[in-house]
Amino acid sequence: QLQASGGGLVQAGGSLRLSCAASGRSFSGYTLAWFRQAPGTEREFVAAITWSTASTGYADSVKDRFTISRDKAKNTMYLQMNDLKPEDTAVYYCAANNYYSGTSSQRYLYWGQGTQVTVSS
Repeated sequence: QLQASGGGLVQAGGSLRLSCAASGRSFSGYTLAWFRQAPGTEREFVAAITWSTASTGYADSVKDRFTISRDKAKNTMYLQMNDLKPEDTAVYYCAANNYYSGTSSQRYLYWGQGTQVTVSS
């Protein structure tokens, strides 16, 4: 089970940190990821991290502004979002799977409930 939190309302240029707490399983061998979905759009990949090695990947739109990380001891993944822009406004979801490390949301097996991020201009 994944539980996302940390969303909120922030002004452009501000920062937020999202958390995704995992329970009920070990994530050894898993890839965890953040996706986002704005109204009327498809869910899009934001960033991913491999649980065991902490190898990361980012969408071009967030590279150099967002940082994904994980804390094994807390069984939690984070997304530090800096220099936020109005176009970052979306519901952010965390997801996990144990066989795929890519960007397609359809290949992820487990999903959190989403947390709203709103960036005002």
